[in-house]
Amino acid sequence: MDKYIVVTTLCDKEEIADKIINSLLEKKLVAGSQVSKVHSKYWWNNMIEECDEYKIEFRTKKSLFKKIENEIKSIHDYEVAEISYYE
Repeated sequence: MDKYIVVTTLCDKEEIADKIINSLLEKKLVAGSQVSKVHSKYWWNNMIEECDEYKIEFRTKKSLFKKIENEIKSIHDYEVAEISYYE
């Protein structure tokens, strides 16, 4: 039996978040999504940066994670996008 997971990613533009969400829903890779606005601090290029971002969570099956990860990477505009999941 396939395990269910929650996949997460972050982006700084609402239109990119919408593109990612719509693509994954249209391709039926996820059952649904939630978006939250968050304030992030992180290391980038040896400096501490901060910005407002959109955190997206998707409900899906673990067996679909690689396809989801590839689809997010194809749309995302970050040089290094964080794409993770938890069970």
